[in-house]
Amino acid sequence: MHGSKLLEEFAASRDTLWVYQGTKLIFKSRRKRLSPLLDYIKAFVPQTEGVIIYDRIVGNAAALLLKKALCLTVYSLVASQAAVQSMEKFGISHHFSSIVSQITVGDDVCPMEKLAEGKSPDEFYQAVKASVSRAKAK
Repeated sequence: MHGSKLLEEFAASRDTLWVYQGTKLIFKSRRKRLSPLLDYIKAFVPQTEGVIIYDRIVGNAAALLLKKALCLTVYSLVASQAAVQSMEKFGISHHFSSIVSQITVGDDVCPMEKLAEGKSPDEFYQAVKASVSRAKAK
């Protein structure tokens, strides 16, 4: 069931994240950036593990959150080289349509990629939650 055909369906949809438990779609989102993964983690972890995730773009920031999400396999349209290294380090099976050197926003490295640099999944999760809280307080 999982694979390139489902990735094509995901790519054709307007969704930004799909999470499967076996063959059952248990979570989907159209929110932007890391918000869908953060929403999923808050609602489903740790009671749900061994999930298969479809995501539009997987940089190292998303890779750290995928580990936190107890992901077994990830399918994505685009991934960064750092994300590939993290997936291999964490033992997460990965299938990417293309691999880029880094995730950028405009002409610069994505701010979440900068925030993720040198952090463990738990450290990054806490840092990004704090960052989101600060942004909401403004």
